[in-house]
Amino acid sequence: MSDETPVLPKLNGPTLEPLGGRTPKQLVVLCHGVGSDGDDLLGLAPYFQKVLPEARFVSPHAPFQFDGGPIGYQWFSLSDFSHKARADGVRKAAPILNAYIDEQLAYLGLADKDLALIGFSQGTMMALHAGLRRPKACAGILGYSGMLVDPESLVDEITVKPPVLLCHGQVDDVLPFDFMPAALATLRQSGVPCEGLARPGLGHGLDDDGIKAGMFFLADVFGINLSSLR
Repeated sequence: MSDETPVLPKLNGPTLEPLGGRTPKQLVVLCHGVGSDGDDLLGLAPYFQKVLPEARFVSPHAPFQFDGGPIGYQWFSLSDFSHKARADGVRKAAPILNAYIDEQLAYLGLADKDLALIGFSQGTMMALHAGLRRPKACAGILGYSGMLVDPESLVDEITVKPPVLLCHGQVDDVLPFDFMPAALATLRQSGVPCEGLARPGLGHGLDDDGIKAGMFFLADVFGINLSSLR
């Protein structure tokens, strides 16, 4: 029986550097949804860059090929959507994401307090799972159209309590809206400062109000004075 530590897949993906060639003062990691890729979610970065002009935005491709189509990636398979399969999936993928985050922070000479995690759909599952179990707290977690996987384990496993904002469409037919209030209830029970934004008429996606709320959230958790950016 081998005692060797398994080699984790290395993530890579597109990057948006700080405006004007500035030295990065924050790192924002975007985690995309199942069947998508890092290029897709990096499309959000220019909006968030308006309030974080000194941030480096990275949007890695998830580590595994999407098993439901010819293109795209996944953090774990959703072909089995059982509680156990989801819990096993985030646990397998979290060390891969954490290794990438640690590598990026080390490269930039930044700390977890300089880090924000943003997720969409399955990416939100990953951001919440990894972000609440890291050794040190990040600045904040922003999740769109996702869910809190394996909530029962959080009370025993939570190590940090960064602020969280969840946004969810009320007519989401992929991950139903009810996942958001359920996640918020568990987070509050665990002492995590969190808020939720319900978006009437929105399905499984994002809208302008959700993006604007995310911008204000990121500015707040990093202590950015928005009046100084005008």
